[in-house]
Amino acid sequence: MDALLTSTFSVAIAEIGDKTQLLALLLAIRFSNKFAIISAILCATLINHAMAAWIGQWAIDWLDPQWSQYVVAGCFFVIALWVLIPDKMDDDDNRFYKLGAFGATFILFFIAEIGDKTQIATVVLAAKYHSLTWVIIGTTLGMLIANVPVVLAGHFSADKLPMKLIHRGCAVIFALLGVATLMW
Repeated sequence: MDALLTSTFSVAIAEIGDKTQLLALLLAIRFSNKFAIISAILCATLINHAMAAWIGQWAIDWLDPQWSQYVVAGCFFVIALWVLIPDKMDDDDNRFYKLGAFGATFILFFIAEIGDKTQIATVVLAAKYHSLTWVIIGTTLGMLIANVPVVLAGHFSADKLPMKLIHRGCAVIFALLGVATLMW
């Protein structure tokens, strides 16, 4: 249960103001089929985070157990620093829009998640918890918790949220995960 709750909470917080959340906003404005956008976010995230979690499991099994705790804790500390750097949206890649709401969202979300903070967090969470299924479910839920409200309220602006406070809070959460990893 720790893997599910920690994965859900940390990714939901890390996703606020992230480029994929900004992408969700752009797609919600562009397409009227909100169900297709949300379904595509779910599918893209499940596949992307399943691969990331598998990499985390593989890496931790490959690492010497003596060092794995320090590597995982170090990764949490790096993510804590990384979330303090605000994301900005890359150029709007509208060539995928002709694929419709589901196709465009799936491709753009999948690509945007590659190497993103939440994908790296998924790798590290899977390495820490050794629970592939619960980490994948948790990180996917976290993505949906952060992105579905943005899709449903397409006019909503992340500028209205206290982004510095949210990023600092997220950094503290990841730093605490690093400390907890070192202690247990």
